[in-house]
Amino acid sequence: MNIISLQVEPIGTNCYLVCDEAARVCAVVDPGGSAQRVRAAVEKTGCRPACILLTHGHYDHAGGVSELRAVWPDIPVYLNRRDVYPPTDAYAQELFPALPGPVTDYDEGSTVSVGRLLFTVLATPGHSEGSVTLRVEDTLLCGDTLFAGSCGRTDLPGGSPEKMMTSLRRLGSLRGDLAVLPGHEGTTDLEQERRWNPYLRQAMGLGAETV
Repeated sequence: MNIISLQVEPIGTNCYLVCDEAARVCAVVDPGGSAQRVRAAVEKTGCRPACILLTHGHYDHAGGVSELRAVWPDIPVYLNRRDVYPPTDAYAQELFPALPGPVTDYDEGSTVSVGRLLFTVLATPGHSEGSVTLRVEDTLLCGDTLFAGSCGRTDLPGGSPEKMMTSLRRLGSLRGDLAVLPGHEGTTDLEQERRWNPYLRQAMGLGAETV
């Protein structure tokens, strides 16, 4: 498995290309913008894009889907149904843009195969109602749930501080020192976050940081 990270427009979202180089296929995770850069990066890998996986439906994570589907019209797109809002909700539509073509719902326990790689969906609401974390091998693609030293905001439509705490506790309780690839800023790992992240520690009922 090889993972390539791109910071894409409009606000520096991390888009990830998760590649099975042996099978020469990849998943495109959270193409929020900069579609031409994402396409060029995929072509540089020599891999065929097998799917677009969205950790949630916000524009800065899903905004590049329309342009990429114009290039790859048959590519399947996955998004949790709770992040799909009706066009009558104008405010929500600004945050959760409508996606062209069919969108496949995935939820807790769903799996998506990309070559020999298996992505497993963990429902982690809090930042949005439909937020998910994608686990592939020893890596977590957390979207805007867990950041290095922080967590996603909960004051937007579908957000919930209580559900965020539940989701953080769930992630922090996973066994092993898994790599954490967040939706913004730098990468980290679960051991580091269990030790130093005040939000994760609060969610897990832990005390002050350890040395």
